[in-house]
Amino acid sequence: MSYNKTEVYSAETTDELKTRYSDILDKLGEDKDREGLVKTPERAAKAMQFLTQGYSLDADKILNSALFKEDYNNMVIVKDIEVYSLCEHHILPFYGKAHIAYIPNGYVVGLSKIPRVVDVFARRLQVQERLTHEILNCIDKALKPLGVAVVIEAAHMCMMMRGVQKQNSVTTTSAFTGEFKNVETRSEFLNLINANLR
Repeated sequence: MSYNKTEVYSAETTDELKTRYSDILDKLGEDKDREGLVKTPERAAKAMQFLTQGYSLDADKILNSALFKEDYNNMVIVKDIEVYSLCEHHILPFYGKAHIAYIPNGYVVGLSKIPRVVDVFARRLQVQERLTHEILNCIDKALKPLGVAVVIEAAHMCMMMRGVQKQNSVTTTSAFTGEFKNVETRSEFLNLINANLR
């Protein structure tokens, strides 16, 4: 039984990016015709389209497609959401985890939609600070909850592979609205995301 993997890419964009990646290999002094690199420009072109697919996705539509009326008004937390993004300064990866909470105000959202929203904004050229706020603002706008909290912890390859070359550094960003600006509520959230409840 054969394995078929279907991926959809813009042929026009792929061809244009492929030419540019081929030129980059030339400028770096590589032989783009050697066996290991023959298909690299096309692979890189497709990879870049995949890694930036967030530009063509609508986070508001994703959240609004799964809103449910519910009287629940306690904290809802989705933690340890994997984050993979590209730093807009060097186009190098940064990766880590996002922890997101909201306090419903009449509506809850399907739990899988929150990681999808993270991906929409992460799959763009980003800085971690803006990514944190984009996720927060999107959830706040769609759900109109009593509060939203977002914490992202990430390692940045632009710091690890080049520049200061600090392999063990982690960057943490946070943003809060509504009830999460209250010290007690925020502390409860931070304690829960750090707790191992399994």
